[in-house]
Amino acid sequence: MATPDTPQLGPCLVLKTDASQRYLPLAGNNCWTVGRSDDNNFVLGDRWISRNHAMLQCMDTGEYYLIDLGSRNGSFLNGRRVSVPVTLHSGDAITFGQTELKFYCPALQTVGSGDYGENQNFPATAALHVRRLISVLVVDIRDYTVMTRKLDEKVLSEAIGTWFRYAGEIINDYGSWVDKYIGDAVMAVWIHGKQEVTPQSMLQISKAVSELNRMTSQLHKEFPLPFPLRIGAGLNTGYAMVGNAGSSDRPDYTPLGDTVNAAFRFESSTKQLGLDISVGETTYAALEQLGVSEQTFKRYSVNLKGYEHPLITHGCAFSDLERFLGAYERQNEDASPDY
Repeated sequence: MATPDTPQLGPCLVLKTDASQRYLPLAGNNCWTVGRSDDNNFVLGDRWISRNHAMLQCMDTGEYYLIDLGSRNGSFLNGRRVSVPVTLHSGDAITFGQTELKFYCPALQTVGSGDYGENQNFPATAALHVRRLISVLVVDIRDYTVMTRKLDEKVLSEAIGTWFRYAGEIINDYGSWVDKYIGDAVMAVWIHGKQEVTPQSMLQISKAVSELNRMTSQLHKEFPLPFPLRIGAGLNTGYAMVGNAGSSDRPDYTPLGDTVNAAFRFESSTKQLGLDISVGETTYAALEQLGVSEQTFKRYSVNLKGYEHPLITHGCAFSDLERFLGAYERQNEDASPDY
């Protein structure tokens, strides 16, 4: 782990010791983990810190997030325990266990919390925008506010932190990554080919959604939650202007436009429809390539905030999606040749 003797010009964590200060540079990647185990980017020998304690993530806008990964003793930002991902500002005090650090990012000192400034470590963020076909998934934790009133803060932080960690792992396993954290929700993006969404891509996304639901519904077995956690999901496919930062092992994408906005609206529509999943027409057309019919995803016309006219959506319950995926797998097993 690099510990330079002089302050870095770029973003870093500052760890004060009895003898001096250690500077932990946030460079060479867009995500850094903190914990006791050796597989972390920043290994801290504090027995009050969990093996995999927390994560810092830089978004394409230059914003930095602190995400607790379900640590036993919590992550604290300026003295307050973190339960959902929070935005960092230069000069913020971060506490893991009994270890105190300062987050330092000169690029953030010149912008307000609602502005997107240029970060010198990500000069290509706004330099290249291309039109790409994408699918945007938005997943939101249901009844989160109700749960905060019923749970001890420590249990809440540990449970929700674990949910975010599991969600990130699942999304990564199925070919995407967490592109944005929005309170108690996450957004993921799949980049498709130039002209079409392949059945295999849509199958991957469908499996990711199903696995996210399965993980969420089992979380109460790990933590004393007042009720099983539930999620809602919105999925939309279409063209969007995508910024390619290309500053890490994978290109960093920032999708812009109505395709992204509609995904959030479709997620919101699940509440008024009393369903779990809501998808746009282009997404449904891609799902039809897998054999999905209106027996699984029923057709609705919904009024969505920000749209003058009703939009067509197709929605279903998670149980409907699981039945379809099960039937699809059995059908393809039967169709496989015997050797």
